[in-house]
Amino acid sequence: MQVLCKSTNGNAEIRCCVCGQGFVIFWERQSHAERMAAMREIQLTLRRHHHEHPPEITHPSGGFLVPESSRSLEAVGVAAPGQVPSWAL
Repeated sequence: MQVLCKSTNGNAEIRCCVCGQGFVIFWERQSHAERMAAMREIQLTLRRHHHEHPPEITHPSGGFLVPESSRSLEAVGVAAPGQVPSWAL
């Protein structure tokens, strides 16, 4: 299962444990255990961003998928403004 994470300055569902940046999460309905596993994987990805990128561009500004994919967000159909994939509803 992949989830889409997008940065926010408002109400965040999860925050980076390194820099405190907040993110909203778009995912399909799933069990509590699956959500908790996904949250752990998101935190690992957020920490990895700090190790792999310069500080000024640590987290992708347009959002990112977890688990990370070599496919762009355009390829999965979530880059167009106002377009929401069915799994994000």
